[in-house]
Amino acid sequence: MSRSAGKPLPPPLPPAERTVGQLVAESVRLYGRSVWWSLAIGLPPAAVSIAVASMPRVLGFVLFATAGAVLLTGSYIGGVVLAHAPPLDARRVLTAFAAGVLVFLPFSVLVYLYVLPGLAWLALFGLAVPAALVEGLGLRAAFGRGLRLGRADYIHALGGLCALAIVVVASLFLTAVALQNFADNTARVAAFLAGVVVSPILFLGAAILYEDQRARLR
Repeated sequence: MSRSAGKPLPPPLPPAERTVGQLVAESVRLYGRSVWWSLAIGLPPAAVSIAVASMPRVLGFVLFATAGAVLLTGSYIGGVVLAHAPPLDARRVLTAFAAGVLVFLPFSVLVYLYVLPGLAWLALFGLAVPAALVEGLGLRAAFGRGLRLGRADYIHALGGLCALAIVVVASLFLTAVALQNFADNTARVAAFLAGVVVSPILFLGAAILYEDQRARLR
């Protein structure tokens, strides 16, 4: 047996120095601390993905850009609440919700063209949502703050979102491969459940990324 087998893992780096790998690890750790709330965050994206996949491309895009903007913003706000426990007064929540919908609309167009431009957009403007919810900023100030946070270490922000997206997409792809011999209804239900379980990692990680970028901005 290796001597290092029984040694405890080294403590995680502080947010200002956290790597992309540790961002993913912290997302999983937060998931483990709040499993049931995390699964609740996964319900909207799983429902949207199944609905979009069952529609023609144009109708799927319309659904993704409209209902998806509302439901996925709700999941993002849920991730921020789990990560940072901000005060939940109506003004903060509504401002964060409005910011999320406004950020999501261009994202829905970009991600339908290609995934990377959509993630690049989110890395630059997506932190407006936790800025509004955690810091209590108005809509315009939240976008300004989100842009500054995104630019504080843009490579880390984009790399972190890409890593989180790869983890989620790879997990869903492996599930789809495993289910390809099952009946359509069984595979659809299983794919939905897989989306519920896996997708929260993306929203929790995006919420933790806000902490990383805020520390880097300081």
